[in-house]
Amino acid sequence: MSDSNRVYSVLILCTGNSARSIMAEALFNLLGKGRFRAYSAGSHPAGRVNPFAAERCAAFGYDTSALRSKSWDEFATPDAPRMDFVITVCDQAAGETCPFWPGAPLTAHWGFEDPAAFDGSDDDRRKVFDKVFRQIMSRVQQFVNLPLHVLDHNAIQREMRAIGERAPEAADGRH
Repeated sequence: MSDSNRVYSVLILCTGNSARSIMAEALFNLLGKGRFRAYSAGSHPAGRVNPFAAERCAAFGYDTSALRSKSWDEFATPDAPRMDFVITVCDQAAGETCPFWPGAPLTAHWGFEDPAAFDGSDDDRRKVFDKVFRQIMSRVQQFVNLPLHVLDHNAIQREMRAIGERAPEAADGRH
């Protein structure tokens, strides 16, 4: 991974592909500034993007028109985009047996609470989505700022996993 002009492909996985993975896809595409092309998918896709997740992405300046909830099977076919990195963002997806990903991408788990599972008023739900969005943004920012073009395979793998092992609140800087 030595080309400094290379565009890296990232697949973010969650069970439902309606909230966390959707927000991570948008953040990688925005914060990656053309160096990353992110996709998201789910093992059991909800079939719709959570409106609060779409709202957070749009508020951050992301065009949400192409966001959709989809199966990870779309990315396990021979003609699918070749992934450099696969990141799970929910504990359930991390524990599932994933399909074989063409290209043998580096993998990591970055767990976040499920904001879609929160039950409360719309204002309270927005607060939870905002908190998780900021946590995801912190981890994505750490990753896109890595000098991938000078790190070897093992160093990148270590960094990916270390980012996921940091407490989301600590990475976020807010408590």
